Amino acid sequence: MGGHDHVASDFIGLVRRAKLSRRRFMTASAAAAAGYTLAAGPVNATAITTDSKGLETGTARIETAEGAMPAYFARPAGTKNPPVVLVAMEVFGLHEYIKDVTRRLAKLGLFAVAPDYYFRQGDLAKISDIQQLMPLVNSKPDAQLVADLDATVNWAKSQGGDTSRLGIIGFCRGGRTVWVYCASNANVKAGVAFYGSLVDPSSQKSLWPKSPIELAPEMKAPVLGLYGGADQGIPVSQVETMKAALAASGKTAEFKIYPDAPHGFHADYRPSYDPDAAKDAWKKMEEWFRRWSILS
Repeated sequence: MGGHDHVASDFIGLVRRAKLSRRRFMTASAAAAAGYTLAAGPVNATAITTDSKGLETGTARIETAEGAMPAYFARPAGTKNPPVVLVAMEVFGLHEYIKDVTRRLAKLGLFAVAPDYYFRQGDLAKISDIQQLMPLVNSKPDAQLVADLDATVNWAKSQGGDTSRLGIIGFCRGGRTVWVYCASNANVKAGVAFYGSLVDPSSQKSLWPKSPIELAPEMKAPVLGLYGGADQGIPVSQVETMKAALAASGKTAEFKIYPDAPHGFHADYRPSYDPDAAKDAWKKMEEWFRRWSILS
């Protein structure tokens, strides 16, 4: 694959796949039946499954200027005014891993909503070839992305969510989304970016006017960045540059780099999964949301 001028760094990290361990993988048909995307490669048979006990879960349709956007939500049953956390997905669409993460967040007491903001491009979770995915997800303009997230916040508020305690969490391209949204919406209290790309390809300028590093001075919410030291697409030097740019602008942010972890280390359904890094990062996410009063 080419340099950063043409290929988004999160794709580089995804395509240079980790060596497969002896962990068992589902057959493609079993993975599809379980609701996982096939574009990400083999699916771990030991992927984490979170039940819906004590939760209200379901699908929603959120109005946007271009029609109804599908979303998946999970919230604690019988809880009044739960805090709202947006879940920004990877490039693979709204598949089972993202839904499971949404339920994990709801188990913490959050009203978690994962909007399928690629719905105009089709159902990405049904696409099995990552090369086919690239042009679709890269055609999403940041202005439209922000509008879709705003619409999701409004929907959550209409459903009784407490949007005065608003957070956002995202993985891979969704990690980049965290940076973009935290620079756009002053109502966000905190964000958590899992291995979100920081420098965009120059070819994307018309759709993505500013990369996260260029947005550093505009951050309106404190962000926790969780990155892998072995990420093939996002070098540690870029993370350090981002850290310095935020500090120079007087912005609150913290970073944790897991030295041996690859891109996608939290994705328990993929060969890139690093259980120790994933567990620690999740704990740090919880602490971050407590610190900024999203979680009580």
